[in-house]
Amino acid sequence: MESESNKHPYVQQDGILYKLLHRTRDGVKSKLIYLPRSMVQSALHAYHDHPTAAHFSAQRTYFKMKFKYWWPDMQKTIEDYVNSCIICKQHNYRRQKAPGYLHPIPPPSGPFQVLGMDFCGPFVTTSNGNKYVLCLTDHFTRWVTAVALPDCTAQTTAQVIFNEYICKYGIPTTILSDCGSHFQNQLMVALTQLLGYNHIYSTTYHPQTNGMVERFNATFVPQLAKLQDEESSNWDSYLPSVVFAYNTGQHFTTGYSPFQLQYGQIPKLPPDEPSQTVIFSKPNDYYQELKKNLKIYHEKARRNMLRQQQLSKQRYDQGRKDGHYNIGQLVLTKTQGMRSKLQEKFRLELLAKSIQYIGWRM
Repeated sequence: MESESNKHPYVQQDGILYKLLHRTRDGVKSKLIYLPRSMVQSALHAYHDHPTAAHFSAQRTYFKMKFKYWWPDMQKTIEDYVNSCIICKQHNYRRQKAPGYLHPIPPPSGPFQVLGMDFCGPFVTTSNGNKYVLCLTDHFTRWVTAVALPDCTAQTTAQVIFNEYICKYGIPTTILSDCGSHFQNQLMVALTQLLGYNHIYSTTYHPQTNGMVERFNATFVPQLAKLQDEESSNWDSYLPSVVFAYNTGQHFTTGYSPFQLQYGQIPKLPPDEPSQTVIFSKPNDYYQELKKNLKIYHEKARRNMLRQQQLSKQRYDQGRKDGHYNIGQLVLTKTQGMRSKLQEKFRLELLAKSIQYIGWRM
């Protein structure tokens, strides 16, 4: 804390203007060079940008200068200079939350509409020759279809989508995947055009877009590790059991099991006692009862999804600023992929196009 001397706040000596200050903390009286505005930028460059200053923080820069110089709003000027330093922005670790609010993907209105897709692996090759798993997740019911595979080629991917999903559940409205070569290729484009679904891709280096499938991948791998025989590496023989256990368990977001939302009833599990038989006089009676149950389940599940999304958004947005940028503006983007420790963490790029919400094209 500094206060100006009341009697002689300024003094001129040898053609140099000085500021007289009395530091109340240590009782020291100082005579500081009054730095004119025309020299402030060059001084800041010397005390922050020069190799002997090494781009340290505003606090350190101010500490080095405050015993020699003075000008109005000195500390704020130093903070603004350091905070706007491009080199510091590119290399410093980000201590605060990245700007931009969370914009959850609205849940579908029902099952078999939006399908998430992702590969997991490679794992240890089994005796059946499998080392990958292709996971397909319904975004409404959370129903998972997982298939063990020997490779992750475009042909294998297309065969699994058609045989294991479309032939059992029909053609979804939209399939969401990452931009991997097994999903983004001519064969998949031809399949999309032939069957008429919409194939959309998550943003590069942003797997959260397809987070539902990513979360299941993180869930089933530890379960397989607990069940497999390490000597024979037979994890693929346990994959159907793990998927069944997942599909018949309650999902936190929906409040129901994927099985309930898919089939409109509670599954009978191996340890369960025989359930009571419900007799319907006509097949249509069963259909009407199933239709009523599914309607109740789906409406409640969708309300639960929306509520959980709102809670997640509140937690994510707390303490975070919304990001607003203009076309043609220079922005810093995170350097993705492998990089050396001394390589810049952020690149300076030109904002070329605005996409929905916080999506931007450089």
